[in-house]
Amino acid sequence: MILVGWLLLVYLIGAIPTSYLAAKYGAGIDLRQHGSKNLGATNVYRVLGWKFALPVGAFDVLKGALPVIVLSPRAGPHEWIPLVIGSAAVLGHAFSIFVRFKGGKGVATAAGVVLALAPMPLGVAAAVWAILVWVTGYVSLGSMIGALVFPVAVLLTDPNDRLTFVVGVAMAAFIIFTHRGNISRLLAGTESRFRTRGSEQ
Repeated sequence: MILVGWLLLVYLIGAIPTSYLAAKYGAGIDLRQHGSKNLGATNVYRVLGWKFALPVGAFDVLKGALPVIVLSPRAGPHEWIPLVIGSAAVLGHAFSIFVRFKGGKGVATAAGVVLALAPMPLGVAAAVWAILVWVTGYVSLGSMIGALVFPVAVLLTDPNDRLTFVVGVAMAAFIIFTHRGNISRLLAGTESRFRTRGSEQ
């Protein structure tokens, strides 16, 4: 029961709708009515620019990293606790109770979780993400491929870390699920590129 309480707390931390709050109180708009209508840092960039997107993205990363680092030791001694705590943060971000369970796509918060758990594999995945976004202009493609690369990088850098590998696979599957609309647009050739502001990720 104590763990359930911690998970609820972490879910609520992850559920803080950073992009929605930044757009509402910083620019006086409802981000759900602009650009891609997605509550993520990419849409914040397209609608409001880097001035808003950078702090929003950083905060979303912290929503994943800090619960794993700070709260996991208090939630229990088991080695799987940080993984469950991190998963609760990602679910909170993607299905936020504060915005009718329609949050972001979980990429930045998941990155924060794995930053705390396995920074080296995250570095590999982030490099792949950056290269793909630079070459193709598609953040969605970079996010999905980067998510798939992470568990592979875990196996290559620490083959014995099976728990992080399993969570990496689960998070990759989740991120692909949240990008299912983007997949349809990529296949149809209608996906907007990152360099074009005001449109879907």
